[in-house]
Amino acid sequence: MSGLVLKLSPKERVLINGAVIENGDRRSRLSIMTPDAHILRLRDAIHPDQATTPVRRACLAIQMVLSGDTSSRKAHHGLLRQVEELSQVFQDIDSRRILAEASEAVIDGQHYRALKSLRGMLPREDRLLAIRPS
Repeated sequence: MSGLVLKLSPKERVLINGAVIENGDRRSRLSIMTPDAHILRLRDAIHPDQATTPVRRACLAIQMVLSGDTSSRKAHHGLLRQVEELSQVFQDIDSRRILAEASEAVIDGQHYRALKSLRGMLPREDRLLAIRPS
């Protein structure tokens, strides 16, 4: 079996091709067989009002591709540029590795992997900007 496998917690919501779907009272597992379906876990979503920092804006841009609001072809160069700009600020070894993974994922069209990598940068950015997560 190929495709994307979503493991959902009770009451977890996911956006699939523009429709919000909420899981029932038990954990479940869905196999998405359509290769170009637009899927975004809403627990991972960043609201546009919360995209106030460079890493959050990059995450939002990838999220827009995952939700289908922006085509991956249109967003490709902008996403790579955003990751490159982040790599000019975050110069420690771990951050460089994470950003290289995100860049490679964008190049490969693996936007879920890119979002996962960039979300790993959020605590670092918070510390750098002395922002306390709410």
